[in-house]
Amino acid sequence: MLTSEIVPEPEIVPLPDPDVYPEPEPEQPDNPERRADPERVKVTGNSKSSMEAMKEMGAARMPEVKSNIHCLTIVGQIEGHLVLPPQNKTTKYEHMIPQLVALEQSPEVEGVLILLNTVGGDVEAGLAIAEMISGISKPTVSVVLGGGHSIGVPIAVGTKFSFITSTASMTIHPIRLNGLVIGVPQTYEYLDKMQDRVVRFVTEHSRVSEEKFRELMFRTGELARDIGTVLVGKDAVEVGIIDAVGGIGDAVRKLKELINAAKRERDDV
Repeated sequence: MLTSEIVPEPEIVPLPDPDVYPEPEPEQPDNPERRADPERVKVTGNSKSSMEAMKEMGAARMPEVKSNIHCLTIVGQIEGHLVLPPQNKTTKYEHMIPQLVALEQSPEVEGVLILLNTVGGDVEAGLAIAEMISGISKPTVSVVLGGGHSIGVPIAVGTKFSFITSTASMTIHPIRLNGLVIGVPQTYEYLDKMQDRVVRFVTEHSRVSEEKFRELMFRTGELARDIGTVLVGKDAVEVGIIDAVGGIGDAVRKLKELINAAKRERDDV
């Protein structure tokens, strides 16, 4: 069967005239400043690190501020000679000690602010950190946020001045052991001597007396194991362990006062 179709005529596209050329774009005037500093005309967005911070933290990167105060955080459980499971939030004493040495030697750092939110941990590691903090010659201020329990108490009182927020708490209890314990007189004697080290450090670096601290430590009827005391906010100030109730703003102001006092003392000398 034959069919007939109408074939459209091809569209004729005119060719460009070889004698006609497009006008060139006007050249930008030569600017020496633009050659010297190409960043002046370059439009830039957020850096890669800023975008990563936005994705991971949900916040833009904070501007860097030059400060003479260094902030040191002690959070989670204080890890000593034994490595804790990876899901535990820990503060490793082998990381803290070199930082404290560097802060003591750094001429740019004039004061150290220590923030605590710890449940305690290894007794000897905590005492080592507390001794390092108390031995720093520069002004130091601590703030207990959330909790400064167990061996966190000596760390909190090791600074020149200590604060605790109104909702933070501190647990005072005798030294306890985990795992296998050999029930011999030597074990109890060792625990007693270690406990004396903690009591002596706390009483030397705070206003609490040894009798009062031991009474808080061995008080019955408060904790689950029926021994120890939980102090909340102003209670820790009233017994003399912490110097004052306050937050981060109070701590920074106090630290600046101590820094200025140290400068005046050096000038007088």
